[in-house]
Amino acid sequence: MNPDLLRVNEEAVRFVKGFVEEAKPIAAICHGPWTLIEAGALQGRKVTSYPSIKTDLINAGADWSDKEVVTDNGLVTSRSPEDLPAFCAKMIEEIAEGQHLTRNRGIHQLG
Repeated sequence: MNPDLLRVNEEAVRFVKGFVEEAKPIAAICHGPWTLIEAGALQGRKVTSYPSIKTDLINAGADWSDKEVVTDNGLVTSRSPEDLPAFCAKMIEEIAEGQHLTRNRGIHQLG
């Protein structure tokens, strides 16, 4: 599904919100973070993305940077398919770590 359609799909957004609420690892590449905006998951989070949605992410409260992969407490983001090797490696690492809970919400990471 095209990312622009995905972010307005209520079922998809609900699915992502569930991952956010349960502090499960999340990975998004290219325009994928658009759905994270709709899920309210980016306030104060470090991310990257395809450059054309940088302003959207910043306006949603994210701390955007131009890096091949950015990880923030279980959230893995990358810019484009060119970043897939780094993105996949970091995604596997975060999934292996399991559930993450953010310290800025008063909860510590589960071990």
